[in-house]
Amino acid sequence: MKKSWKRLNVIAAACGFLMATAGQVQAMGLLQAYEAALMNDPAYRAAVSENIAGKEYRNIGRAGLLPTIQYNYGTSKNRAEQTQPNPFVVAQPDRPTITSDYDYTSLTNTLSLRQTLFSLDTTARYRQGIAQTNYSDAIFSARSKDLIIRLVSAYADAKYAEDQLDLFRAQRDAYAEQKRINERMFEKGEGTKTDMLETQAKLDIAESQVIEAQDNLLNARNTFSAIVGKDVTQLDGLRPEFKVMPGSLSGFDEWMQVAMDNNPEISAAQYTVESAEQEISKSKAGHTPRLELNASYNRAIADSLTNRTQDQTIKSIGVSLIIPIYSGGYVNAISNQAVANRDKAKADLESTRNRISIELRKQYNAVQTSVTKIGALQKSVDSSTLLVEATKQSVKGGVRINLDVLSAEQQLVAAKRDLAQAKYNYLISFLKLRVAAGTVNMDDMQAVANYFSPMN
Repeated sequence: MKKSWKRLNVIAAACGFLMATAGQVQAMGLLQAYEAALMNDPAYRAAVSENIAGKEYRNIGRAGLLPTIQYNYGTSKNRAEQTQPNPFVVAQPDRPTITSDYDYTSLTNTLSLRQTLFSLDTTARYRQGIAQTNYSDAIFSARSKDLIIRLVSAYADAKYAEDQLDLFRAQRDAYAEQKRINERMFEKGEGTKTDMLETQAKLDIAESQVIEAQDNLLNARNTFSAIVGKDVTQLDGLRPEFKVMPGSLSGFDEWMQVAMDNNPEISAAQYTVESAEQEISKSKAGHTPRLELNASYNRAIADSLTNRTQDQTIKSIGVSLIIPIYSGGYVNAISNQAVANRDKAKADLESTRNRISIELRKQYNAVQTSVTKIGALQKSVDSSTLLVEATKQSVKGGVRINLDVLSAEQQLVAAKRDLAQAKYNYLISFLKLRVAAGTVNMDDMQAVANYFSPMN
């Protein structure tokens, strides 16, 4: 898997270099952006490393249930001097002594094994390790789904900023053309100075809106580039045809049940409670006895001066019982602390459920209302387009005035901008609803990506 990612990085870098040298723009679709984000987004890469570390909690907890084997080896060169009474002389006050010098090598080899037979503390640590690993997996799942939302939101923001810039440029160009028309009519005596001033004022405002839109686009692209890890100057745009997706579930209650069963944040909070329960068991185990099996194999050659000529081999096996009696109140203190932390974890779980419920309701309503909103705004765009053309014809017939044309064009731009925003909001709410329910997957990403196509 890692080799595949590295290969994708190399290919992406090569393509980027070739496109840069060819003077082409860097274009990217939504699925391409997601693949790039999986490799380059700092928050996601941190989540991957955090999950790798979190998976080891299970192994750490299990280690206490498995035997501990240890081997010790030691050797030393010894020189000794021993002074003792002469054994061949009868005891007397000034009995002579004999001094002996020794030079010998000591060698010790010890292989020992310790196996826990009964320990509530060790069992609780193992179960807590499982809960902590499951918590890490749930958090990683939440971070993965969060990446989807952050990416699609940044993509939509950047694309919406592009759309705004295009609309404001088109509006500016329309005002500039209207200004030229006013000038020609004024030269022929058919227009007024007021018409020229009105158009110039609108043109100046449009210029400032273009500048502001350029700044917004730069900021949106920088935010998007920080996620995908590369500079992008062109994104796939929304297709002209836009049909809302059919709902997969019948109502909110069904969505809520799915969220309670599948949302990774709720799962993580549940595992936190489970871990806290095992912490209580672990702390209370300080009052309970432990039973251990001990076995050892020891070989010693000249391990002391008196045994310098001996080669000893000792094999032993037995059990040891450790009974805690008093620890200064430590066990009671950490037990009370663990109970309080468990109660906090339960409260946090309830808070998480409430937060997910609110978010789920919010996104469910957003998806439902977006359907009606998009339809209404599409009609508004169509009506505003016809209004601009009709107003221009009315001005020629003397029924309308120049200001009516400017207002109609401004209304059209606002309607197109609101429609684009409504479409992006629908797609984001579509994904957020599934993220809150815990069911979002690549099929959903593909469904959203199908709404975009490369710009010609």
